Amino acid sequence: MKKRIVCLMLAVMMMGTQVTTVSASREEELRDEQAWTSAQLDATYSQIDQLYAAKEQLQNEIATLDANLVNVMVSIQTLEGDISNKQADIEQTQSDLQKAQNAKDKQYEAMKKRIQYLYEKGGNDAWFQMMVNAENLSELLTKAEYTQKMYDYDRQSLEKYANTIEQVTKLGDKYQQEKAELEGMKQEYEAESVNLQTAIDERRAVSADCDNEIAYAQQMANEYAALIEQQQAEIEQLEAERIAAEEEARRQAELAAAEEAARQEAEESEEDEEPVYDEEGNEVDAEDALENGETLYDEEGNEIDPDSVTDEEESDGEVEYDEYGNVIDSDNTVDPEDYQSSGSGSGSAVVDFATQFVGNPYVWGGTSLTDGADCSGFVQSVYANFGVSLPRTSYEQQNAGTEVSYADAQPGDLICYGGHVAIYMGDGKIVHASNAKDGIKISNDATYRTILSVRRLV
Repeated sequence: MKKRIVCLMLAVMMMGTQVTTVSASREEELRDEQAWTSAQLDATYSQIDQLYAAKEQLQNEIATLDANLVNVMVSIQTLEGDISNKQADIEQTQSDLQKAQNAKDKQYEAMKKRIQYLYEKGGNDAWFQMMVNAENLSELLTKAEYTQKMYDYDRQSLEKYANTIEQVTKLGDKYQQEKAELEGMKQEYEAESVNLQTAIDERRAVSADCDNEIAYAQQMANEYAALIEQQQAEIEQLEAERIAAEEEARRQAELAAAEEAARQEAEESEEDEEPVYDEEGNEVDAEDALENGETLYDEEGNEIDPDSVTDEEESDGEVEYDEYGNVIDSDNTVDPEDYQSSGSGSGSAVVDFATQFVGNPYVWGGTSLTDGADCSGFVQSVYANFGVSLPRTSYEQQNAGTEVSYADAQPGDLICYGGHVAIYMGDGKIVHASNAKDGIKISNDATYRTILSVRRLV
């Protein structure tokens, strides 16, 4: 009987399933379309994230370039001040040279007049006339000694003025050379400022393009999200219709099964039911007896063994596993690893290392301690030997380490000038890649130019 009822329910439900086949097919299509739309939305959001990351990187680069440009402009202003000071020194040496030349000419004219006087008084016989006119030997010697002193004075004065002129001329040439170097350095930094500004403008243009692409991608993402929402609403509607149809089919199947069961029960009630008895031979209700755990017998006294079903539940204890899938117990432990870090050298060690390269060439843009380096490349390569990473340019190195005063400067500190950087040795000395003429050298006066900053790295 139960088998017939089940078959009837399945038949009715299959009829309901046929009704919902078309709806289910459309629902599946919508889910496929929604999956594709979701993939497109994820890809769009990923693109937006990449664009934001690229924009952030551009903003960081622009900020760095802005900072570098500010440092370059400060260096240019400092160089202009140094150039102005050198021009003042040059003008002063020119004034001193003119004064020395005038003094020499004046001394020379005075000497010529004295010689002319002696000649006019005595001509070629001036010394003879001096002896003849002398009243005694003492007067003669006095006149001769006076004349000799005048001659020596004139000669020494002329030599002194000549030396002064030579020294002032050399000093003027030195100032001219230093001024030319400063002006050349200024031109290089002005060119660098133009390059930095160009790079800033380019990155700002790219950043603006990123904004446009982000706006477009966000618009596409909004459209995809709206489409997904629309597809989801249609899916939910179809799903609700399908569930309602399935529920109706199930209800119809249950109703048909109930009707069939009632009919079967009516038929069976007309037949005599076979009685069951307890162990005392009394007729009992089978269901009540089974619920009470009683043993049943048929009318011939044979025991009826009802089917029994027992469920055994097994519970497993919890097992822990390590990261490789091996079973572990509570006694297993892992010892942590020890790590050691190495420190950089002392300031004196930095100076000792840097002075090994004195005499090597100066190369603009170079970083080789042996084949050639510029001022910042020299400093960068020296400190790299001690595990200290420094920026490439001198104006970037002005922000490295910790600011200290020049009065507190120690060996190994960086002395930063406008457009130049050196390593302090102590006692007012520096070692640096000076220029193309002198190369890497030691200078005895760290204050030969305006000091912008002193930076401590070790």
